[in-house]
Parts: sequence; C-alpha cells; structure tokens
Amino acid sequence: MKSERMLRAEAILPTDAADALLVGRVWSNTNAGPCPVMISDGRVLNLTSIAATMSGLLETENLVDRLRRPLDLADLGDLNSFLSGEAGKILAPIDLQAVKAAGVTFADSMLERVIEEQAKGDPRRAQDIRAKLAPILGDSLRGLVAGSEQAAKVKKLLQDMGLWSQYLEVGIGPDAEIFTKSQPMSSVGCGDLVGIHPISQWNNPEPEVVLVLRSDGTIVGASLGNDVNLRDVEGRSALLLGKAKDNNASCSIGPFIRLFDEGFTMEHLRRVRVALEVHGEDGFEMTGESPMEAISRSPESLASQLMNRNHQYPDGAVLFLGTMFAPVKDRRGAGEGFTHEVGDRVEISTAKLGRLVNWVERTDVCPQWTFGVSALIRNLAGRNLL
Repeated sequence: MKSERMLRAEAILPTDAADALLVGRVWSNTNAGPCPVMISDGRVLNLTSIAATMSGLLETENLVDRLRRPLDLADLGDLNSFLSGEAGKILAPIDLQAVKAAGVTFADSMLERVIEEQAKGDPRRAQDIRAKLAPILGDSLRGLVAGSEQAAKVKKLLQDMGLWSQYLEVGIGPDAEIFTKSQPMSSVGCGDLVGIHPISQWNNPEPEVVLVLRSDGTIVGASLGNDVNLRDVEGRSALLLGKAKDNNASCSIGPFIRLFDEGFTMEHLRRVRVALEVHGEDGFEMTGESPMEAISRSPESLASQLMNRNHQYPDGAVLFLGTMFAPVKDRRGAGEGFTHEVGDRVEISTAKLGRLVNWVERTDVCPQWTFGVSALIRNLAGRNLL
C-alpha cells in the first residue's frame, strides 16, 4: 500500500467509538483466513468462538447482551496493525449476506435519475436538461411521502405535463426500487480500491447508509456504503442497471457494522448526515452531504419491501438506503458535470458510523474477486471452524 494511502484507526472509527458496539471482518495472517471480530479499545478481538461467519454471528440470539458480557476472546492485535497490513487487512463487514440496494429514495437523486434518462447517458446534455427540469420537479417532489395520496396527485400532474418517468414511479409510487447491488462475498472494505468500468466516462460515488438485517427481517445495525455507479451506462437504458452497478470492486461497505443498542438506535440513524469528500490527484475536490431525514421512505418500509413472506434471505441481507447527493460539479469541462478519475480518494463518513475510505481505479486493474463462498467453506473447514 502506498504510504500516502495508509489509514489510522482514529480516522475511521466513530467519534464515540468507546461506547459503540462495532463488529466486522478481518483477514488474519495469524489465522490464515477471515474472522468475524469486535473492535474494543482499538483492539481487534476474534469472534470465531461464537460464530465462524458474520452471517452466523448476526443470527446469534441476544448478540448485543452477549458481547456486552466479559468474554475470553483471542486478541488479534491493534486495529492499526490491520490497516497497515502487518497483521492482515480489514474486509467488508459481511460475508454470506445478500447485498441489495434501494434506488431513488431522495428527491434530489430522483431529479438526477430523470436527467440521466433524458440525457441518454451524455453528460454534456445534462446541464441544459437540469436547468429546465429542476424548477418544476424540484418543487413538486420535496417533502413528498412515497406512496401517499399527495404523491399520487403529483404523479398525475407530471403525467399531464409529459414529465413522467420510470424513476419517478419508483421514487414516489407505492413500490420501491430494490435491486441486487453485488454478490455475496464480493464487496470490498475500508482502505481497498473501488472500481470504475473502463467503458464509463460519466460516473460517481453514491454515499449511503447500509442497513444490516437478520434472516427474520430484524434490523440489527448499520454501516456505510459506496454504491459506485456508472451514470452514462444506466442513462442509456435502465435495463443496463446490472452493468452500471455490479462490477469488480464496485461495492464498498464498512468500516464496521454498528449494532443497535441503547446508545445507537433507529432514531439516531434517522438523524445522521452522511458526508462525502472526493480528493483527486489532479487537485480536484468535491464535498457534499446527505441528511437521512430527507429520505422519502422510512428505513423500516424499505426493509419490509426487501424481506417479507414473498421473498426471504436465509443468510441475512444488507440494504443500501439510497443517496441524496448527486455530484454535478464540473470536472473535465464546463457543463460536463462530475466524473471520477483514477486515484480519487473517496471518503464517506458520519459521526455514529465512522469513515469509509477507498481509492478509485479501473475495474480491470482492481484485484480480481477470487475468494467466494466455496473458498470460504474450504478455508473454514481447514481451520476446523465448521
């Protein structure tokens, strides 16, 4: 890892880390494989004595109470030794869970999705379209509760104006857009590279809160995520969503999962403000913020549309809640908006969940994903953990 890309524990942990119940995954050099862990006083404590996988750990009954009791857990080292690579590395804090995402859940992102659709993937057309649509759609969408009677009236108004879009349908209609972001075991973690497909010339990070659900649908905690997106690909056709979203190293989650307890509840989560910073090697800088209070569907509503009697996830699931921040700051030229460049440092943060940091590279340069479910099973069997 380049020296300028080294991270320190204090840079990624929540501001109240001493009171936070943080769990995650590391690759342990000592154990020659992945381990579910708990972060306590800057130390990385091995939880394989409770469960061999994160999926299994989060299914544990009364997990919070159990982790709050004195436990005889193996100390794998301090967190900085994993950030430096000396003891291993930080992994995405999930393994067997399904990786799902909700799209178009904030008014501003609804507007940008409509612009992508109208621009047909051409960033040069986006500025003119934004100028025409923003005064109309922006005022119509703000404060709307998706699926409400008022939302239905706005839908009718926009249809009459010839402005209706498939993105507005999922943004304010009764049914949320829930899609598969990535495959189990394919997500990257804090400190890793995130990938932009080489065919894309218009793309962006999507800073999001990520809900963590058990197999019975119980929301047990949250993390941060980067739903890396190819705007030009999805803009050509919404049917290219899979190509725009699910690529090598295109899904980042972390740094850890904060479990819900008396100090961190769903009410705390509703009030978080997710900050984004992009620092380019070319000197370009961009910042933004997404207040969760502006979401048009509640986290519980989105979770219930993901997991219910009609659709189950026996290994649990994580759900990206969508982003309000759609970057439009010009980078390559006037009117062309934002796009990533190789080497960008992307930071997604909020005080209660910490800071997720990644660097941008092409998907065909990022390390190939080779450690899947079969490799995990073989590794755990070889360590007598199954």
